[in-house]
Amino acid sequence: MHERARHLARLLVATVTLLAVATVAVAALEHTVGVANASSVYLVAVVLCALMVGTDGAVVTAVGSAGLYNFLFTEPRYTFVVHEPGVLLSVVLLLFVGIVVGQLAARQRQRAETARASEREARALFGVSRSLATRGSTNQALSQIAAVLLDQAGLDRVWVATGPDPAAEVIVADTGGGIAPSTPARLRVLQRTPDDEPARWLRVQRPGAATGRALARADTYRTRIEASGEPLGSIWALRDRERGEPDQTETRLLAAAADQVGQAIAHDRIADQSREADIARQSDALKSALLQSVSHDLRTPLATIRAAAGSLRPGVPLSDDDRHASADAIEREVAYLNRLVTNLLDLSRIEAGALRAHRDVFELDDVLARALESVRPRLDGRRLETDLRASTVEVDPVFLDEAVSNVLDNALKYTPEGTLVRVTARDLSDDVVRVTIEDDGPGVPDAVLPRLFEKFYRVPGRTERSRAGTGIGLAVARGLVEAMGGAMSARRSSLGGLAMDVDVPARRVPADLDPIVPADAGRSG
Repeated sequence: MHERARHLARLLVATVTLLAVATVAVAALEHTVGVANASSVYLVAVVLCALMVGTDGAVVTAVGSAGLYNFLFTEPRYTFVVHEPGVLLSVVLLLFVGIVVGQLAARQRQRAETARASEREARALFGVSRSLATRGSTNQALSQIAAVLLDQAGLDRVWVATGPDPAAEVIVADTGGGIAPSTPARLRVLQRTPDDEPARWLRVQRPGAATGRALARADTYRTRIEASGEPLGSIWALRDRERGEPDQTETRLLAAAADQVGQAIAHDRIADQSREADIARQSDALKSALLQSVSHDLRTPLATIRAAAGSLRPGVPLSDDDRHASADAIEREVAYLNRLVTNLLDLSRIEAGALRAHRDVFELDDVLARALESVRPRLDGRRLETDLRASTVEVDPVFLDEAVSNVLDNALKYTPEGTLVRVTARDLSDDVVRVTIEDDGPGVPDAVLPRLFEKFYRVPGRTERSRAGTGIGLAVARGLVEAMGGAMSARRSSLGGLAMDVDVPARRVPADLDPIVPADAGRSG
């Protein structure tokens, strides 16, 4: 209603002003310059009014031009009576040409306005789509979309709320930056229509809300956010009542934004459900792999322990060598079970992020001595070579010992008798020492190397040996090394088999440090 009144006011001001200026110009041309018929000047007023106001302004100006020219400039003057047919024809032609030219100009103006509105709508929709396509999070994108709607849809405030029930919706984006105003008793809700019919705004009375004259200067508008018929939230907006309802372009923009937001929220829900399903599936697969691996690796040593323990019972005829062999078998399998349990506990600590290294400065050969000595009784025909250059490292000795032991165990599991296992240590740089455990065994395909440190992963085709392993030893070794600030990688060995590089922090001791001298040194008794 107010918009219509403003349009009528603009039309009245434009037609009166343009007709007055055109009349003065015609009078000057005919009475001062001596032009016989200057009625065509009114066509300029008609065109300008059409461009400024539209078709209705052009028609009013054309009619007014014909009437004024007949009343003021044709004989008899100051009357609408026309005696000469030629003058009458001029007035009629002026009216006809004025209306036609005015409508053409008004139509061109309308097309230009439509093109600008379409451009503005396309730019706004692009902003909405871009915000959703490049979103880091949906809530961040909704804040950007609310700002776009505020600027392009002629609104005073926009906020987006999510939830299936309007009464329990949660605001996730708001251009006002504060608490959203309470929902009024009456508001306008966008009513979608089927097919290509334009949507329209319906006045809605909230259930239980008291009626009465609204005192607010702004009306509240709500656009439902839905996906596949499921309510997901609303786009709320305030608009100055003086501006009237949003026009067709602004309404389409709000509807399109609500549709895209609905699809984005639905997509996020599907992605969350898929992610949860993947996590559950991976968890089940890990549990199954763990149970399968542990059950196999527990069954084999327990069977060996049971058989060896049975042979040690009193009354069983065994030689001393056989008894010693049974005892060694029990001790070896118990040590294996201890390493298995230790690896499982370390794996859980690594995954929980609870692994903390206690680093100190040690000589590398001293730290590795235990791991190297523990592996010698289990070589079973393999050869062990060591070449450790004296280096000072800053490590957790327990972690490094366990990591190297796991790598050596892996080499013994998957190499045949007669294989050479070599352990070397070199200063890679002033800050890094590299320990390399390599063999001349069958090795693994290059494509498999990046997966060797995955938990429960086993190289395909390695089933010829009786004890294939749980597939967690290398994963634990890498976790322990990284907890010390080091790194671990696998590559093809120069010997032809597999090589594991363990890089740990180095600590250089200055050569000019004075030796520590006891406090009573040099004193005579």
